Amino acid sequence: SLIMDVTGQTRKEKVILPSSLQGTKPSTIPNEKIEDPVSGKISTSSLATRQDLTSFYLIPPSVTFGVLKEGCTYASTVIIKNVGVNFSRFRVKQPPPHTGLRVMYTPGPVAAGLLVELEIEIFAMVTGGKDTGLEEVSHDIEILTETETLLLPVKANILF
Repeated sequence: SLIMDVTGQTRKEKVILPSSLQGTKPSTIPNEKIEDPVSGKISTSSLATRQDLTSFYLIPPSVTFGVLKEGCTYASTVIIKNVGVNFSRFRVKQPPPHTGLRVMYTPGPVAAGLLVELEIEIFAMVTGGKDTGLEEVSHDIEILTETETLLLPVKANILF
């Protein structure tokens, strides 16, 4: 209940609902273009709004590599799952080379309820001239879907 807590007392603070219950997903940007010519036209009136039918979730929603040794390559797997009711497509905008990041995946349509693994690979390299011995790398990988752009934050600390 939003009015009473578990002991039956009236709440003193306002309850903060998670973003999944508020109707928005974290780290997403809605696309302006709703109908994609690649996915085909929908002619059934009950399925006329494409926005509510396609949706992807990232598991986990962010990647933290921790402390990495300079000159080594590390990898992590992220799952992108189609939680919509139709097949849908996505593509990954590859990060710039100076970040040391690369995303490997199999392109193609993803059926409803199925998932695709994205392998996030990082080559630990130092680009700045700091003398602290530790450089932080942070980048948001853009995953473009038919209705929105998902942002996958990737963080790492490189020890040199």
